[in-house]
Amino acid sequence: MAFFDELTKKAKDVAAVAADRAKDAAEVAKGAAEVAKINMAIAGEQREIDKNYRTIGEWFVSEYEGQIPDAVRELVDAVTASKAKIAELEASKPAREEEPVVEVSMQKKCPICGAESDSKFCPHCGAPMGE
Repeated sequence: MAFFDELTKKAKDVAAVAADRAKDAAEVAKGAAEVAKINMAIAGEQREIDKNYRTIGEWFVSEYEGQIPDAVRELVDAVTASKAKIAELEASKPAREEEPVVEVSMQKKCPICGAESDSKFCPHCGAPMGE
């Protein structure tokens, strides 16, 4: 009987260690999900900052078109040159027949936050998008 008692005790010890490791792994995964969620929020805010700076710059250039300060004149000239190059490239495209465009949405709605995406994980909160 002592053999079975000791075997049972060892099995319980192994199960306890496995449960502790599973708990630790779950905590690490939860922490990683929180970090991913925070990183996604930071990236979203950075995109908003970039968009707002771009809008400010476009307004500034249009508002003070003839009075651009020397500090930003080179940048404005570079943007103007790029716009001219884009127009030139667009004009050089060969004409093609218009084909009807059929749009098929592959967007899925996130079960957590409701954001739509076609990826496996939500770009807003990081949750799995499901099937």
